[in-house]
Amino acid sequence: MSTPPRRPAALTALVVAVVGLALALAACGGETSADGGVPGGSGSAATVVGAGASFPYPLYSAWGQEYNGVSGVKLNYQSIGSSGGIAAIQAKTVDFGASDAPLAEEELASAGLLQFPMCVGGVVPVVNLEGIADGQLRLTGALLARLFMGEITRWNDAALAAANPGVELPDAKVNIVHRSDGSGTTWIFTNYLTAVAGDVWTAGADKEIAWPTGVGGKGNEGVAASVQQLSGSIGYVEYAYAKQTQMTSVQLQNKDGEWVRPSLGSFSAAAAEADWESALPAMDLALVDQPGAATWPITGASFILIQKDSVDAAQVKAALAFFDWAFENGSATAERLDYVPLPANVYQLVESDVWSNATAAGAVVWE
Repeated sequence: MSTPPRRPAALTALVVAVVGLALALAACGGETSADGGVPGGSGSAATVVGAGASFPYPLYSAWGQEYNGVSGVKLNYQSIGSSGGIAAIQAKTVDFGASDAPLAEEELASAGLLQFPMCVGGVVPVVNLEGIADGQLRLTGALLARLFMGEITRWNDAALAAANPGVELPDAKVNIVHRSDGSGTTWIFTNYLTAVAGDVWTAGADKEIAWPTGVGGKGNEGVAASVQQLSGSIGYVEYAYAKQTQMTSVQLQNKDGEWVRPSLGSFSAAAAEADWESALPAMDLALVDQPGAATWPITGASFILIQKDSVDAAQVKAALAFFDWAFENGSATAERLDYVPLPANVYQLVESDVWSNATAAGAVVWE
């Protein structure tokens, strides 16, 4: 499955996928804007407005469509990146923000916010390499760090060849593609590099960093499109984007030394190691480099941010009712899109230890 010969079809598929998601969002009452901004003001009780991470965008779009069909309530979710979602909820222009980079307890307290996980997924390195099939290329965390640091500049480098015996690597320049916006996907990816190759990866772990090399793309959509178009490239995207567009992903060596491929099963194996109760009240867990033979090492949760005290009880209830429905009824859709739904015990923690602290004018809004 060589990428370049099918690039026009893959790129067409990418456009179809992104347009399809946009249409799904529009069916949920969503809006798009040329500058990626958020329509002014939060919603009415008949419309829930959110903004933030592109990581869970396919899932929230699908959930929004389904929820609208059973409740009549629309979801308007803008995929503008985690930094944008945090800024929007802090500015109180949305009912909820979404971020794959969780805020720490002191940050939440300072901003007057509450936070809870909504789903788990995988971040996947993807390549556009002639003659390399999906899952054929093997990379360790150290090799991935050296690539994104700009230390390895040719695909037939001896270090890459040593990790891929029997694979004919092309004599081609390595082209790095990374996020250009404040991104929770970047936060997950750079936390992984820091955890497994901190002696090599010296660029830091955050939503936005000073990239040593490469070109930027906005959102998971932008990175996927750039990798599809740029021969010899490697980037990182949430798995749904890689799968929907039939991109070429890699195998990674996990903490137990096993070579694994991205899948719902390998994300679930990593999620199973999470101790959410120990992370209360912020629930700010990072799920990278988890132990276990089957775990995908670049796994992360996507989080929801809401105001701790709001002026509109009906609007807060409408937002929480949507998430309540998703926890109770959204697992099949999540798994179909290769996200890991959170188990019932985590939902119970969210409801009892987070939502119970949400108030409007001082009164608890969710019983």
